[in-house]
Amino acid sequence: MDNRISDILRRNRLSVTESRQKILNLFLSNTGALAHADIEHKAGERFDRVTVYRTLQAFVEKGILHTIPTADNSIKYALCKNDCFEGHHHDNHIHFVCSKCGKTECLDDFIIPAVKLPKNYIANNIEIVVNGVCNNCRKN
Repeated sequence: MDNRISDILRRNRLSVTESRQKILNLFLSNTGALAHADIEHKAGERFDRVTVYRTLQAFVEKGILHTIPTADNSIKYALCKNDCFEGHHHDNHIHFVCSKCGKTECLDDFIIPAVKLPKNYIANNIEIVVNGVCNNCRKN
């Protein structure tokens, strides 16, 4: 396994286990977001569903991953950038879902615009998911 994986886990005060290493490696080697089922399928080994779920939850809590809502009310997970940390996510970017290939990706170069809310309303989180056709599918 990559030393970078062990470093990320140690830096976030997480035990370096085989399942955590394998799951984190999946995110580091994929460009898009992954669903729980994707992880179970791609892991190649039979990790217990609860182990996968707890690992994903720990990664979200530590600021390693962030969640992306989907149209069917499930969740996908993607790597956070370096400015996220435990209990504090800075994921103010747009998520794009391709209607042809189904890939979900973070568009980090596009910042979510400011949203003006009514007086006495405070936003804790703003999520924008754009559905369309990705560049790869558009070319095909």
